[in-house]
Formats: sequence, C-alpha cells, structure tokens
Amino acid sequence: MNDVSPTWSDRLFVGLQYLLPQHLLSALMYRLARVRWRPLSAPLIRVFVRHFRVDMTEALEPDLAAYPSFNAFFTRALWPAARPQPEEPQALACPADGGLSQFGTIEAGRLFQAKGLDYALEDLVADPDWARRFVGGSFATVYLSPRDYHRVHMPAAGRLREMIHVPGRLFSVNRATASLVPRLFARNERVVCLFEGEAGPFAVILVGAIFVGGMETVWAGEVTPARGDPPRRRYDEGAAVNLARGAEMGRFNMGSTVILLFPPGAVAWAAGLAPGAPLRVGQQLGRLNLGSDSGDGRLEEAAPRTAPSQARASGNSEGRLPAAVSTSKGSGPRRSRPASRKRPR
Repeated sequence: MNDVSPTWSDRLFVGLQYLLPQHLLSALMYRLARVRWRPLSAPLIRVFVRHFRVDMTEALEPDLAAYPSFNAFFTRALWPAARPQPEEPQALACPADGGLSQFGTIEAGRLFQAKGLDYALEDLVADPDWARRFVGGSFATVYLSPRDYHRVHMPAAGRLREMIHVPGRLFSVNRATASLVPRLFARNERVVCLFEGEAGPFAVILVGAIFVGGMETVWAGEVTPARGDPPRRRYDEGAAVNLARGAEMGRFNMGSTVILLFPPGAVAWAAGLAPGAPLRVGQQLGRLNLGSDSGDGRLEEAAPRTAPSQARASGNSEGRLPAAVSTSKGSGPRRSRPASRKRPR
C-alpha cells in the first residue's frame, strides 16, 4: 500500500467501522457464504466475478456453475502450474496473491504500518519469548484484495512449533484503514503460526478482517470463528507438522492480510521490491541466509524432513482443509494454556 494521505471519505469509512458490530457482521457473512441454495449462490458468484474481474482461467475449476456455494468459489484452487515456485533452493517465496503493503526491518521491536503509525512486535505475536527471537529481524505484510486467490502457502520449508489464536477486533485491512487505525494488525483477530526452518525461526500470521468468515490451517482445520477457548497449541511433541516451501498451509474464507516475520540476518530482500507492488504466490521476495547468526533461533537439529508440497488442490468441492498434516507418529498436538483473553490495547 502506498502512503497516500487519507481523504474525508476514508475517514468516514474508518469511523463507521468503530461503530459497526464487526463480529456479528462477519458471522452473518460466514453463514451466507456457505448457503448451498443455487438461486442465491449462483448469481452472487457471477456478480462478484464481473465486479472484481476475477481471472477464472487459472482456476482448477473454471466453470462457475460447478461451485456449490460462494465459499467454495472464493477458496477455489488454481492449477499448480499457475503459481510456480522459485528454482533457487534458498529463495524466499511469496505466501499469497495480493499487494505488498510494507516490508523492512523490525526496529526497536516495532513494525511499520503506514505513515506515522507502527505497532509492537510483542503485541502482534502475543508471546514475549517468540517475539524476542524476531527483534531486529525482517517483516513483510501482504494484503489480499477480494479478487485475489485466497489460499496461503509456505514461504519456506519449516516445521510447525506452535499456533496461537489471538482474539481481537475485525477492522478492514485495506489502505484507508491501515493509514488511520493505530496498531491495526495487533488489534485484529489473528492466527499466529510459528515455524523453525533452515535459516532459523519464522512466523506466518493470518490476520482477520471484517467479513472474513473464517481462517483455516491444514493441520488444525477451521480455527476461526472460534468455538470455546482461544486455542494455543504446541507441536514440538506428538505429531510433527513439516511443510515444504510452496505447500498450502491455510486459507481465508474472505480476504485479509498475511504477515511474515524472520530473525536478524535471515533474509536479504530482492532488489526492486517496494510497497504497493503486486505479488503472486511463489514470486521470489528475497533469499534466505542459511548462515545467519540468529542466536537461539537457529535449529540445533538437522533440517526437518518436509512433507510433499500440498499446492495441488483437494478434490473437496467445498474447499475444506484436512484436519491435520503429520509426518511422524504421535497422538496429535498437545494443547497448552489458552492465549490471554486480554483485549488488545
């Protein structure tokens, strides 16, 4: 997102969001998107495709009539060849289609949001120990517009260590809102996915937004809307989740934002990368420095054996994710204490 001064209409749009029942509206959208009544879903899909100029030639199923619900269309799979991965083994791949909102260095434990606005790393990650591993490191924020492909893929090979669901608000995450709402990404509901890779730890954070009816991962299935206590799950015992670069790791049921975090020295950004640039899954964002000194963030064990790439689409027409992805024996993830329910400031 480019740093453009907000207009009066932007300010009105953002002001209304403070008054709207964000979670109620998102819950209604969740239900509406899953209605399997063709007289409603079929015209809704056609209007959406025309209005947002969605390119259906890349879709594994280009026939709009084949989608039983709006959500099945929205989380549609693409042909694997439509989003090739970089040839260089150490390349850092873009995790999602969209636009590059911001990227750079995490300075003094804070991430740049927009002109005059930043937010705390620890607030975003919701865990001080993990946050310390990224201080002085690198971040990138990718915004997914409604017309984009909404599955999220691994930017690098990694082993899942922990997943934290952080409750919060559901502001829009578009340019206008990002330029006017302080601490936007640390206030919105999000799913923090924490991995270990060859260059050290890294995080892939799925940030919710208004009308985002759900966020899912391939190992836990549907994480939001939450049912019961906000989950905080560790994966360093029991079933191991190892994912290759380019493998599908989650999806948004309606659009939002993905934030990547890396420790100091782990990433060298690609030349010419700039805020506002359009991005596609698999596009090279930079290069991982496997020799970086990231302190306790470095793996002490051999690089994990990665699962085969899951970039290929599931045959499930509703677009449901598998309940888990495991490459080692175990009874499943161990649930630890829930994340704090403290309302983000």
